[in-house]
Amino acid sequence: MNFKTTTLAGLAAMLMTGSAMAVDVKLGVLNDRSGIYADLSGEGSVVAARMAIEDFDAASKGINVEVISADHQNKPDVASTIARQWYDEEGVDAIVDVPTSSAALAVSEITREKGKIFLNSGAASTDLTGAQCAPGTAHWTYDTYALANGTGRAMVESGYKNWYFLTADYAFGHSLEANTSKVVEETGGSVVGSVRHPFPGTDFSSFLLQAQASGADVIGLANAGGDTVNSIKQAAEFGITQAGQALAGLLIFITDVHALGLETAQGLVLTEAFYWDLNDDTREWSARFSEEMGGSKPTMVHAGVYSAVTHYLKGVEATDSKETEAVMDWMKSNPSQDQVFGEGSLREDGRHLHDMYLFQVKSPAESEGDWDYYKLLSTIPADVAFMPLEDGGCALVE
Repeated sequence: MNFKTTTLAGLAAMLMTGSAMAVDVKLGVLNDRSGIYADLSGEGSVVAARMAIEDFDAASKGINVEVISADHQNKPDVASTIARQWYDEEGVDAIVDVPTSSAALAVSEITREKGKIFLNSGAASTDLTGAQCAPGTAHWTYDTYALANGTGRAMVESGYKNWYFLTADYAFGHSLEANTSKVVEETGGSVVGSVRHPFPGTDFSSFLLQAQASGADVIGLANAGGDTVNSIKQAAEFGITQAGQALAGLLIFITDVHALGLETAQGLVLTEAFYWDLNDDTREWSARFSEEMGGSKPTMVHAGVYSAVTHYLKGVEATDSKETEAVMDWMKSNPSQDQVFGEGSLREDGRHLHDMYLFQVKSPAESEGDWDYYKLLSTIPADVAFMPLEDGGCALVE
């Protein structure tokens, strides 16, 4: 075969892929792989990212995607070191997931410095799209405003007016307490006090006793993962809920409910962006995820990774590039659509908009099988669920 024939054959092959040239993309899934957030994030986020790549059929479109992963141990300094190494030495184009708000804010700042892309699914602080927003950062799944606006508002409207907070002492906990306090007071309730516990924690007895002594109608748990699970377990041991006080799990994942069991978790009201049993699409996707994860159902963090990576790959395909500004401009200018979140959009401050859901945990008698844990109380529309653009304080908003 002569040079001309070879060139024409190569061109034909590239045109068949729908792309003028191959694009090599490297994604780094950075999260907790060994600590209190490993179940809700961890290896499941790697599986979700790979599912997005396979479902998008990236290879046939001329997009070669490599996925690597690392454990940030929920420490901002560790997360920063890994992010910098990935960007500088390992050619990572986008970092994905990153639970723990303090770690996420650190990664977002390095992403800004390096001109890369950060698709956050696991963190909650509204600062990611507010005061510390960055051009390449997208905050996908949930945030403390949405959690407060869902669970906090529902609890006050149900008559739980007086609140006492048990708060994880880092950026996420502080943000969740502040957002929920505002909602509580705006809806006619009051905050009678709060106590902050170390992150991560193991013994919550003294903090729970302070909350119990406050006489508040509800104890708001402004923590997550293993901290929330242990708080609820120890509250049950102290008989707090039996004495008339309610617990508000302000950030509860389905893996937390699984760890607690329905006998302990029944009746909890919670806000999520995703539930495996919402519709036919979520059930089909979750069944495939479960096959990869030994039967575990996906959390909203896993679903958010899938959704974010899907939209990112669409941006790479549309721009035939992995250049940050071009891809992010496309992502913000075009609606998102995927199997787990349905329709959504990416706002100019980096906030992804989609419906949120208010659930209540079923009783053992109501559950019809494994992982059948939630009943839907209401759907919170995207334009209500998330903080208004003008209230966030993002410098990117003109």
